Formats: sequence, C-alpha cells, structure tokens
Amino acid sequence: MRSPKDFFRPLALGAPQPVREIPFRPSRALHFFDPGNPKMAAKVPDLVTQVDVLVGNLEDAIPADRKEVARNGLVEIGENTDFGDAQLWTRMNSLDSPWALDDLLTLVPAIGHKLDVVIVPKVEGAQDIHYVDRLLAQLEAKAGLDRPILVHAIVETATGVANVEEIAGASPRMQGISLGPADLAASRRMKTTRVGGGHPGYLVRTDPVGEDITVGRQTFQQDLWHYTVARMVDACAANGILPYYGPFGDIRDTVGCEDQFRNAFLLGCVGAWSLHPAQIKIAKKVFSPSPEDVAWARRVIREMGDGTGTVMIDGKMQDDATVKQCRVVAELADQLAARDPELAEAYALAEKD
Repeated sequence: MRSPKDFFRPLALGAPQPVREIPFRPSRALHFFDPGNPKMAAKVPDLVTQVDVLVGNLEDAIPADRKEVARNGLVEIGENTDFGDAQLWTRMNSLDSPWALDDLLTLVPAIGHKLDVVIVPKVEGAQDIHYVDRLLAQLEAKAGLDRPILVHAIVETATGVANVEEIAGASPRMQGISLGPADLAASRRMKTTRVGGGHPGYLVRTDPVGEDITVGRQTFQQDLWHYTVARMVDACAANGILPYYGPFGDIRDTVGCEDQFRNAFLLGCVGAWSLHPAQIKIAKKVFSPSPEDVAWARRVIREMGDGTGTVMIDGKMQDDATVKQCRVVAELADQLAARDPELAEAYALAEKD
C-alpha cells in the first residue's frame, strides 16, 4: 500500500502526472469489435459517429492464432482513424496469458496517444492493477506521452468480487469496473450457461391460495446479478470511478437486454457493453435519462432554490436529499446533451411542455 502522499506521484521517471479526478465522458455503450477482422475494421469510421466508446478486443473472442493479427489491426486502426468525440479503448489479454505483455509493449508506443483506456480482464486484486500501473508508467515515459492511459478492470471471478473495493482504489488510473457475468458464473459454479441476463429458474413464488399448493401461485423471475452489481457500484462510487454492466449474450432478445441494462442504470451504472450494433441503440437509450425525468429534475432544482428546507411539488415532498438525486440526473443530461444534439433538443422541449 502506497503512502497517501505518494499516491499521485508518477510511477516512472518521465511518466505523465496521474489524474486526480476521473473525467466523466459519455460512455453509455462500450462497443466491442475484432480489430483483426477486415469487415469489422471497415465499419470503424461509421461506428465512431454512433458510439461513445469503441473497444478493440484482443481477449476471449479472439482465437489464439489470431492474437497478433488483432493487435496489429488495432494499431493500424488507431493510427489511421479520427475518433472525434468517441473514445478508443482496448481489452488486453489477461495477465496470466502469454499475450498480455506484448499487448502493452506494442500498443502504448504505437497508439498510446490515441488510447484512452486499457481494460484488464479477470482482475482479482489490487496487485493486478499495481502491475499494469507501473508498466504503463514506464511505457508512457519511454513513448513521451503527456497524459496517462487509464485502466478499467473486469470483475469476473469470485475472488475479484471479494476484493472489488481494493481494486477500485488501487490506482489513480482506475477509470471504472465492469461486471463479467459469464466467467463469474463459472468461477462461482453457478448453474447457468447464459451470458448475462436472468434465468427462469431463479424466481420467487407467491403463497398457496388453497389446499392445492400447485394452483394459483404466481412466479416472478429474479435478477441473478443484483448483489454483484450493487456491490460493484458502491465500490466505484466510494472511489470516484465509474461502474458498468458487462455483456448480454442473447443478441436476439432485445427486450431482455433492455431490461437488464435498465436494472444496471437504475442501480448506478453509467453504461454497458455492446456486442452487436443492435445493442448500441439499446444502451444509448437506457443510459440516457428520459426527457420527462430530466424536466422533473430541473424543476425540483429550480424550485428548491438554495437546496435547503422542503417544498411540495405536485403533492410530493422535496428536500436536500431529493435535490441531490435530481442533480445526478440533470448533470448527466447536460453531459450527454453536449455530445448528442438530438438529446439536447428532446431535453429542451420537455422543459417547455
């Protein structure tokens, strides 16, 4: 554990100064793509106008014999693409793999000036972040970068969940944490083969209504990931970083995907992974507050004045706590409106109604 007075000092001579506050840039959809796939690579110029974050994937979805192709493809895309307001991230290979070191040794010197965030998979403790932290500092210094590359952890093992608080606070580079439900399910020995989402067997049932215990009893499917997402959100909020829901594997089930994303949004997540273009629109919709909610939030803030005391608005009591809740919504709306003209117009119209 570093001394607090040393926490924000660069970890290598000549490395850029660590950030003291993680910048909040819209990151509703983290869209994953295979940079070694020519068809996917050709879509990148169009995708940068649609998504907040493009993630060049080097890990699980890339076969072992195509790791180098994907890595080199990401370098080429990074060198030749104007990302505009979109961010470029990469998911490197896990630290126990033979490709992880080469991922960083290749990407930072070549496109470190374009790379905003490195996603580290299967993080199990602060020690994993410390390793990447020091290595990035050395590579940044060698490459002459003037800003640090941030780090995003995926919590996808039982050990990672148990250590999520220390992971969230392990480095000033920590940008956020994502839930990795598939690997986590395997790590926990959960009896589901789904990638994210619920399971019809995970339910609660109403009490019997008569002598026959099989008649008239309703069932309600529960969220397998509620505890983990809530714990991850708390760890991120306590350390000033950002929480994300991970993948929803059933691409055809757009309704279930929207429900799962909305659960995460309501619990405090700022975005989710997109594995297919169909999920981009879902994530952007869900992780943008509705115009009605924004109009209400701004009205409460306006009528509360200095934010102290209480007022009644449409029969509902508002006080300093509700103003704080409303500021979360209003500030998010302002940040999204600055990037999305359609949202800006929708929010403005809602206030006039």
